[in-house]
Amino acid sequence: MLDQFRDKFPLSKDKWDEYMRYYTRIEVPAHTILLNEGDVSKNAFIIEKGCLRLWFNNNGKDITFQFFFENEAVSSAESFNKSIPSLFTIETIEPCILYRIHKNDMEKILKELNEHPDTKEYLLSIAFERQFHYMKHFLSFIRDTPTQRYINLIKEKPQIIQRIPQHYIASYLGITPVSLSRIRSKLK
Repeated sequence: MLDQFRDKFPLSKDKWDEYMRYYTRIEVPAHTILLNEGDVSKNAFIIEKGCLRLWFNNNGKDITFQFFFENEAVSSAESFNKSIPSLFTIETIEPCILYRIHKNDMEKILKELNEHPDTKEYLLSIAFERQFHYMKHFLSFIRDTPTQRYINLIKEKPQIIQRIPQHYIASYLGITPVSLSRIRSKLK
């Protein structure tokens, strides 16, 4: 599973085996909270199988703002790095197989990997990619209609439409489930 990262960091097999021992493979049922909003993140995850969502509470209503699927890494990055309360909750949507790593172990790995010149560039590219996603999603609420946001979602992330329950999609698009049903029926 974690072999996809070997290409990014050319290390010896022994070193990779050492790093892989820091990860624990876990199976988690659907609708399991991995991190609560307000808690300090002590773990990061890589998804082997399943789907996670990131959401926050807005006056008693949960607002979904990102989904993660297979081969993606997930954490509350600011909370994980700075030991501050998380701004959001991480929850499984489907039954998941995850690789979990504790913050202390990740810090050991990163300290060693930072000695390799390509490491910082790769880690920064991941951070910029996530930042770009947030920016694009935010801007879509300013410039696009709910219908256009849904059409863009179909084009850019069809796995969300195929795998995610409609009420989470509606939350992600900033509309009610009833509005999403109307949009979907108009587009048929």
